[in-house]
Amino acid sequence: MSLKCGIIGMPNVGKSTLFNALLKKRVALSANYPFATIEPNTGIVAVPDNRLLKLAEIVKQEEKMDSLPPLVPAVVEFVDIAGLVKGASTGAGLGNQFLSHIREVDAIIHVLRDFDDANIVREGSSDPKSDKDTVETELALSDLQVIEKLILAQDKEVRGSKDPLESQKLEILKNIQSELEQGHVLGHYQVGDERLKSWFQTLPLLTIKPILYVFNISEEKLSLSDAVAHPNDNELVICARLEEELADLPEEDRREYLGSVGLKETGLERLIKKAYSLLGLISFLTAGKKEVRAWTTKKGSKAPTAAGVIHTDFEKKFIRAQVIEYEKYLEAGSLANAKSKGWVRTEGKDYEIKDGDVVEFLISN
Repeated sequence: MSLKCGIIGMPNVGKSTLFNALLKKRVALSANYPFATIEPNTGIVAVPDNRLLKLAEIVKQEEKMDSLPPLVPAVVEFVDIAGLVKGASTGAGLGNQFLSHIREVDAIIHVLRDFDDANIVREGSSDPKSDKDTVETELALSDLQVIEKLILAQDKEVRGSKDPLESQKLEILKNIQSELEQGHVLGHYQVGDERLKSWFQTLPLLTIKPILYVFNISEEKLSLSDAVAHPNDNELVICARLEEELADLPEEDRREYLGSVGLKETGLERLIKKAYSLLGLISFLTAGKKEVRAWTTKKGSKAPTAAGVIHTDFEKKFIRAQVIEYEKYLEAGSLANAKSKGWVRTEGKDYEIKDGDVVEFLISN
């Protein structure tokens, strides 16, 4: 699956610094002036998953291999998008160009400046709440322009069709327009009718995308922040500058620092996992001599759909799946032992894949 998260916010809030840290190298220009980023930078980031190494160790031992099989984690693509300013929806600060980049992503990482630094200029930014309101107002204003055209086009569809679904589409568009006019952020807007979800997901609207708010704070504030350990589901507290520095350290030194401040994982690891969850995704696993791999699928996917993630033909040729929970696999110590205990189940087309399922798909020729 191709999954893309756009990093947005006002200028000079730390978007490019965060992006650099995510990629563990200086890809994006991080500079002390507005619009240092014009064209969006993109990078593929692995989703942290300690299960892969443990599975690989079992495979190595069971298959009597000299080395571990290759580990292939799930990935998310991050896009560093230039800063938005007030008036972006009418073209201010190259706003139309930047808004078009946001339309191409699946979810939004909204970075909010929550640190004080006299050496880093503020370009329209004042505080997290007002910055959040400014950016989201511009997204809503841009969507209002788009949705007027969508409503006109859908109205023609309704008049030319007897399909009741076309009328439902028009009603949804009008509801969205009403919500935006009232200043509401839509985020996880619920369509209701399952038959309309595919259509809804293709709408070129910014405000229906899931949003994760990332509060970029100072290192001093980070050590005092309870929100680091107990954030809301759609919020994350992080120090982008520290994360960029930590990304340059050897793994051992990075873990030693985290332990000294009472953290088990970096802010970036928490961000990547939250972004993955934000998109409603899970990972199922395959384990063999060729590779141990995490595959991405939507939460609630049935077995044939998950098989199609590996190869499109697998969905059409699906017969059944051999499934065992990751924890049971570890407890058994080998696939052969798990089978002898009866822990490997045979599941059919209606089985819903769970996060951490270790799966082998059987397909027809």
